[in-house]
Parts: sequence; structure tokens; C-alpha cells
Amino acid sequence: MHIRPLRALVGVVVVGLVSVAGIANAGTAIETRVTIKTQNGDFWGKVSSPRPKLCAKDRKVVVFKQLGAEQHPATDDKIASDTASLNGDVYEWNTGNTGAMNGRYYARVGRTVNCKADMSETVKVRR
Repeated sequence: MHIRPLRALVGVVVVGLVSVAGIANAGTAIETRVTIKTQNGDFWGKVSSPRPKLCAKDRKVVVFKQLGAEQHPATDDKIASDTASLNGDVYEWNTGNTGAMNGRYYARVGRTVNCKADMSETVKVRR
């Protein structure tokens, strides 16, 4: 008669431990860094990480036009994107000529299950 309540208690404890482990694991996302350079409306840069095959390879990089004094991907204009690919021993991205005019721009890589998001410094285009 006491086996059913014991099984239920064990089940609750296991679910609780798995939940706590998931929360702890979420805090250990791997650092990622994205850089940006520009010339005449072309944008390019690198994606780097201590675990490049997991966090740099095939990462989508989005370039935004910064509308205000600070970077806000939710409200800034998305102008281009590319996927980082291996060039030698470095993962690089390049949008080609976007036709971007005067303004401030930055690149962003979003968070993945294992890797942190990052935003580059802001660069200025003058044409």
C-alpha cells in the first residue's frame, strides 16, 4: 500500500532534479564573439568562440542599421545577413555590397541552445 506514494515521491524528486540540472546547464552557454568591418556599404567580419565548430560554424549573422543612440535589434532596421563559414582556420561572414548609405551599423549573432548571443561594436558608413 505504501509503494504508490513512494513512487510518486521519487517521480517528483527526479523531475525536480532534471529541472534544476536544466537551469544550471542554461547558465553555461559558450561565449561567442562577432566582429564587423565596413567599406562602401560592404560588411564583413568574424565569428569566434572557444568551441568554434559548435558556436561559430554556420552561425547566422544579421547586420542592423542602428536608429538610436544604442543598439536595439528589436527596433533597428535589419539590412542584411550571412552565414559564417570556415576560411582557413577562421569563421568569416560577408554580406557583399548592401547599398547601405550613411549611418551606424552593427552585427549580431543570436543565442543557440549551447552558445551565447553577441553584438559587435557599431561602425559608421560614410558614402
